[in-house]
Amino acid sequence: MDPERASQPHDSRLRFYKSTLLLTYQSFGVVYGDLSISPIYVYQSTFSGNLRFHEEEDVIFGVLSLVFWTLTLIPLGKYIITVLGADDNGEGGTFALYSLLCRHSKLGLSSAPHATADEYSPYNSETPLRETRGSLLIKEYFDKHYNSRLILLVVVLLGTSMVIGDGVLTPSMSVLSAVNGVKVKAKGLHENYTVLISCLILVALFALQHFGTHRVGFVFAPILIAWLLCISLVGLYNIIRWNHGIFRALSPYYVYVFFKKAGKDGWRSLGGVVLCITGAEAMFADLGHFSQLSIRIAFTVVVYPCLIIAYMGEAAYYTKHRGDLERNFFKAIPEVVFWPVFVIATLATVVASQAIISATFSIISQCRALRCFPRVKVIHTSSHIHGQIYIPEVNWILMVLCIAVVVGFRDTEMIGNAYGLAVITVMFVTTCLMFLVIVMVWKRNVFAALAFVVFFGSFELLYVGACLAKVHKGGWLPLTFSLIVLSIMCIWHYGTLKKHSFEQHNKVCLDMILTLGPHCGITRVPGICLIYSNVVSGVPPMFAHFVTNFPAFHQILVFVTIHSFTVPKVPVSQQFLVSRIGPPESCFFQCVVQYGYKDARKDADAFENQLLETIAEFLRRSDHCDAGTSGVMTVTDSSSDGDSGGARQQNRARTRTNQKRVRFRGVGCSKELEELEDARESGLAYMMGNTCILATDTSSYIKKFVINIIYGFLRRNCRSPATALGVPHTALIEVGMAYRV
Repeated sequence: MDPERASQPHDSRLRFYKSTLLLTYQSFGVVYGDLSISPIYVYQSTFSGNLRFHEEEDVIFGVLSLVFWTLTLIPLGKYIITVLGADDNGEGGTFALYSLLCRHSKLGLSSAPHATADEYSPYNSETPLRETRGSLLIKEYFDKHYNSRLILLVVVLLGTSMVIGDGVLTPSMSVLSAVNGVKVKAKGLHENYTVLISCLILVALFALQHFGTHRVGFVFAPILIAWLLCISLVGLYNIIRWNHGIFRALSPYYVYVFFKKAGKDGWRSLGGVVLCITGAEAMFADLGHFSQLSIRIAFTVVVYPCLIIAYMGEAAYYTKHRGDLERNFFKAIPEVVFWPVFVIATLATVVASQAIISATFSIISQCRALRCFPRVKVIHTSSHIHGQIYIPEVNWILMVLCIAVVVGFRDTEMIGNAYGLAVITVMFVTTCLMFLVIVMVWKRNVFAALAFVVFFGSFELLYVGACLAKVHKGGWLPLTFSLIVLSIMCIWHYGTLKKHSFEQHNKVCLDMILTLGPHCGITRVPGICLIYSNVVSGVPPMFAHFVTNFPAFHQILVFVTIHSFTVPKVPVSQQFLVSRIGPPESCFFQCVVQYGYKDARKDADAFENQLLETIAEFLRRSDHCDAGTSGVMTVTDSSSDGDSGGARQQNRARTRTNQKRVRFRGVGCSKELEELEDARESGLAYMMGNTCILATDTSSYIKKFVINIIYGFLRRNCRSPATALGVPHTALIEVGMAYRV
């Protein structure tokens, strides 16, 4: 056996282990900060209400038992064991679950371009799973009822809006809780100083985001590992010194004793207990930044045992110091190590905020790619892991909102009430979506899916009810914020669908454009023009509007349509699909550019080179087919929807990107290739529509308000399509046009 070949599997395994351990290390600084910092405020929030009057040892044991089983069932049982397996080609989060349902079961809206994305998923290489009776019945129900698919999308957007709300509450809660710990030593410190320090830390945190997840993870990981080590050692010290019998609290019997003795006050206190799992959703939402194995290793080996020991030690301390129950975590720290732990805790709160900030960037990027969020600038901070991104506009808006929450509330109890509601709502939405994934994607028995939902859903609904009881004490904040974000996403999606529907219904017949030249004096100028639109077949109304007002267009026209599919990535070889429109002498081409919602968009030069090289390869293949006796397929479409009047060759060319200037001339080149090169040398222009969407005069007042005012405001204040696509301003032709929808 060749020793070189024998060493290859060993080397590949070694690289796999090395990369997994590296991702595991980085995940500490990005994923687990929020979850790990929870011991600072869980007991304080739990005993902040009337529960502080129940200071019996059994009540403290009951709270610890609730914390233990909540951590065991939801982060470990639900997310680590089950939900992480529902990734969408390595991507996680609420939208990833929706993507799976859209691609496998066609549960998305009919206008969303997910149906044709099946071929780009690696799942299709596997043996198709057999449909169950339950999956067929559910699929039939969604097929018949359009409103059910619309409700599903709204539920998904509700979950994503709650995650975005967490992006505001997590940094505010964690940083302010840590800074307030200084009051243990400086009792006379004015509240304004802690608020000011918290705001300065928040500014520094968000200023670091532009360095990217990779660098931030390397910087933050040692801090969080040191924090976990500190709280576990302090926990062991408190267990040994104050109460060896604290291990008895791990029995679920003490949950029963807790509710028996605390009654309604115990139920209301669940809004504080639920804070022990803040950040658990980030394990799934941040999956695109890392891998399933790395996240599972980090949680089960390090994070979970350290947190359990920390909560046990804190509870052991409180059984002997019941007067400190309504105070904070820092009372349980031994005097000798107080200041080192306080410094590490303050740094760890910065790390805690990173998990939800990264998740917010990922989710907004997914929403934007699927036309559910206004256009924002997405910067890919890693060339190796495409899920690591940075969104400047979102980053600074989150910073301003975090500072506003800290300055406005100033009280961790009020923020905690809001925080718990946002966290548990996202988790409950994930549980509901998992029911559909288990039945329709995994093709499991509907009773297994019901068991999953009933078990975890009932547990989460218990917390939802407790959090809703505190809506008037701060819980209104995530509801208000999520309602605003949800409204923005729904209105943007609705307006975008109306715009695309107008273009599809008002596209122009190709025959009309072809016959305009000799009869109306239209001239062809040298060069190539890329005409961007959402029309896949036919001529967009924007171009017809341009031609009727300015009777000239370029020698070669390429109608470009960009599609974002509900898959994370489309293979590079299948991103550019080129076909001819009309007879060869017209020099009209159609190019459909296909992206997944996690694909990094190319800059203008790279995009231009790959597009033109794809067209050149298409022409070479066409010449090769013409030289033989077979291989040519032409389709004549005489319909009135815009494809009529010519032949469309169905050959599609796929090539790799060439970053250098493409040259098409060579030995045996056809006349069309020479014309393409001459036109390329003459210059390239980009044409886009600068459309104004207006409701018709007969529309209702609600529709006029939504389209004319809110959607119009969002369209004017988001990034323009040309800027989002990186089109050079000097080569841009914008055609103004009003759409009445």
